[in-house]
Amino acid sequence: MADDVVLNEDQIRTALESLPGWELKDGWLQRSYQTPGWPHTLALAAAIGYAAESAWHHPDLELGYARVKVKLQTHRVRGITTHDTALASRIEEIAMWTPGEDSPLDGFPKTWVK
Repeated sequence: MADDVVLNEDQIRTALESLPGWELKDGWLQRSYQTPGWPHTLALAAAIGYAAESAWHHPDLELGYARVKVKLQTHRVRGITTHDTALASRIEEIAMWTPGEDSPLDGFPKTWVK
């Protein structure tokens, strides 16, 4: 596939500028999200799984009581491609979304995902 071109370090660094909290480590794009607890961890993992399946690009997830660790790499080329940076961006939107100030939704009353 033409989209499976492995990004070089400069391209990855540029992509990371718009992905706060994400890093390149051991050949993977990685980010850990701290959650308020186990039910939130499961909900976030399910939301990430839904988006990944819709995109047909699948991260590795590690779950803990109050943590979801996401690791992205295009397995078929064993490197970081635009598939990974695009999915990381979508995961970031999902994980960090809260209702805006002008929203009729209250939002979670405690510290949300960080």
